[in-house]
Amino acid sequence: MASRNSVTGFVLFSFVFAVILSLAGAQSLAPAPAPTSDGTSIDQGIAYLLMVVALVLTYLIHPLDASSSYSFF
Repeated sequence: MASRNSVTGFVLFSFVFAVILSLAGAQSLAPAPAPTSDGTSIDQGIAYLLMVVALVLTYLIHPLDASSSYSFF
């Protein structure tokens, strides 16, 4: 009986091991996705930043041109 139980245990262990190995092989890593930014979004961000800087400078400098009684701060 001990021989039959050990054979059954070995068969069961081999089956579980084979299933685990087949599942481990099926989980290969997916390739990395292609980059979605081609640099245009960075350029657009820099352009927006420069426009905001120009707008702030315009609002700071314009009152000095309009009237001399304007105090800066």
